[in-house]
Amino acid sequence: MSAPLIVLVGPMGSGKSTVGELLAAALDVEFRDTDADIVAAQGREIADIFVDEGEAYFRELERVAVRAALAEHTGVLSLGGGAILDEGTRELLAGLPVVYLSMDVEEAVRRVGLNTARPLLAVNPRRQWRELMDARRPLYTEVARLVVATDDRTPDEVARAVLDALELKTVIPGGKTPDPRQEKK
Repeated sequence: MSAPLIVLVGPMGSGKSTVGELLAAALDVEFRDTDADIVAAQGREIADIFVDEGEAYFRELERVAVRAALAEHTGVLSLGGGAILDEGTRELLAGLPVVYLSMDVEEAVRRVGLNTARPLLAVNPRRQWRELMDARRPLYTEVARLVVATDDRTPDEVARAVLDALELKTVIPGGKTPDPRQEKK
């Protein structure tokens, strides 16, 4: 059975895509982002899908994209912030190397400003972000093998913390490191 080497979960703005790309480069594997998969398949931005079709429609697209990525992808995978809301997705994540990139509301404000095109943060973004996190934090924690706080850390520092905590070896210049999943059998 194939599975991602690392699955990143966390709220919007936590750095899943940026850190995911750094991890993939360090491990010499591919990076995949389910939000990007949805945008590519739909030919429009997620905010437009929310406005035009509603959240329920988007969540179904997300559920399908996550299942496909978990079945097909063997590199570093980033899931959209709300992907863990689906119970079936949480079940599929059981036993996988899931890393929850956490951050507090002040860090979210600094990173995304809470005034960008985030459909779930359209009105009173600070309060809505806190409410989203109150609902989602237990789900992120439930699926995570590892929690890495991203507050006041650079993406490189977060990536290094993930690699160290998961005891994954990076690619050696001039040669490839064996697949870490094969090392501890």
